[in-house]
Amino acid sequence: MKGACSVFRRELTGYFVTPVAYVFIVIFLVLAGVATFQLGNLFERGQADLLPFFGFLPWLYLFLIPALSMRLWAEERKSGTIELLLTLPITPAGAVVGKYLAAWVFAGISLALTFPLWITLNKLGSPDNGAILTGYLGSLLMAGGFLAIGSTVSAATKSQVIAFVISVVLCFAMLLLGFSAVQDFFSGWVPAPVMDTLSTFSFMTQFDMLSRGVIEARSIVFFVSLIGCLLVANVIIVETRRGA
Repeated sequence: MKGACSVFRRELTGYFVTPVAYVFIVIFLVLAGVATFQLGNLFERGQADLLPFFGFLPWLYLFLIPALSMRLWAEERKSGTIELLLTLPITPAGAVVGKYLAAWVFAGISLALTFPLWITLNKLGSPDNGAILTGYLGSLLMAGGFLAIGSTVSAATKSQVIAFVISVVLCFAMLLLGFSAVQDFFSGWVPAPVMDTLSTFSFMTQFDMLSRGVIEARSIVFFVSLIGCLLVANVIIVETRRGA
C-alpha cells in the first residue's frame, strides 16, 4: 500500500485541474434532475421520498461511471507513463488503491451535490431522512462497485474506448441478473440454486433494499467483497502487464 496517499492526492487534484471533471458533474446533475422530476415524477407522486432518484441512479451510473473509470489505467498504459509511475517508490497495490479511491471520492462528491433534492423534500414534507441517508450509502457503494469493474477493465487494455464498452457491458450484466425476466429466461436450462446464487450478485438486488432504507449486512458485505476482489485482480493485471 506504499504510496497510496500520494497517488490519491495527485489523482483527485488532477480531476479538478481540467474541465472534464466539471463537465462530468454538470452532466450527472442535469441527468439526475431530469430522471427524478421528469421521468420519476417526484412532485406528482405526492410522497416525500427519493425513490424516483434512487430508482434511476443505477442506469445513470451504467454509462457515467465507466466513462470516469476508463481513463484510470488505459491512458497510463497508452502514454507509457505507467512505467514512470511504477518506478517511483510506490507499490502497484498503492497505485491501484490510490487511483481507485480518488475516482470513488470524486464520484461521491458528484453524488453529494444532489443534496438540493434532499433539502427540497424536507421543505415540502416530512421524509424519512434515515431511509434517504441509507439510500445515499447504497448509491456510494454501488458507484464503488461499478468503479472497481471499470478500473480492472481499464488496466487490461490501452484503449479507453474498449475499456468503456467492456465496462458498460459487464455493469449492465450485473444489473440484469436481478430482473425476473432474465431469471425466467434462464430458469428452463439453468438449475434453480445456480440462478438464486447468480441473482444475489445483481447490483439491483443488493441496492434495492438499501435505497428503501433497509440496511442488510449481506448487501454491505457484497459490495465490499466485490470491490476488494476486483482491486486484487486490478493489482495482478497491473503487475503482469506493466511492460506490455
